[in-house]
Amino acid sequence: MNTLYHYPLSPFSRKVRLTLSEKKIEVELVEERYWEEDPDFMRRNPAGKVPVLKMGSRTLSDSNAICEYLEETHVTPALLPRNAEDRCEARRLVGWFDDKFYHDVTKKLTGERVFRKVMNTGYPDSTNVKEGARAIKYHLDYMAYLLDQRRWLAGNEMTFADFAAAAHLSCLDYTSDVDWNRHEVVKDWYAKIKSRPAFRSILADEVPGFQPSAQYADLDF
Repeated sequence: MNTLYHYPLSPFSRKVRLTLSEKKIEVELVEERYWEEDPDFMRRNPAGKVPVLKMGSRTLSDSNAICEYLEETHVTPALLPRNAEDRCEARRLVGWFDDKFYHDVTKKLTGERVFRKVMNTGYPDSTNVKEGARAIKYHLDYMAYLLDQRRWLAGNEMTFADFAAAAHLSCLDYTSDVDWNRHEVVKDWYAKIKSRPAFRSILADEVPGFQPSAQYADLDF
């Protein structure tokens, strides 16, 4: 049995979960409170981060490395385009969401509203929350710009770029931090990806002490 060590509101874990599910790879989910630096977990990944995927004798870490490995070893359905230029664009957008979007938005909203409490590191920093709430508007506008020209974020086929974006936005949607009425095209894109079978387990996630928003699991939000 394959095992994924993850945390429910980790967007990086969610991106790997979506990839595994889309490629129909069965996996046992093990929730890991990685900030507690459990010695067994630290042996699996000395970086102390989730996700970590154990497949047979292999232990894989880093969400992008895991996704690329799965793409190379389980080729269907393909989640990267064949064309080199299109692959570059998909990877650029994965970097955009996992780096810029994460630091601008996810870390300042989900990080402050949820992780401060679960990690017992104090109360939310209101300045960070305000900055995150302001920054997400810019990112939604950029997504709308892309989706006005393309069927999916990186082109006309669904790619890792869509999974990276959906992973972050689904974490934010859990705490009702996404204004889905800002751009109809972004809402339509999320509804399309949210309705995929790969999303089902994510929509069932719950974090003790935090109720998901009313629209979180609603496919007709």
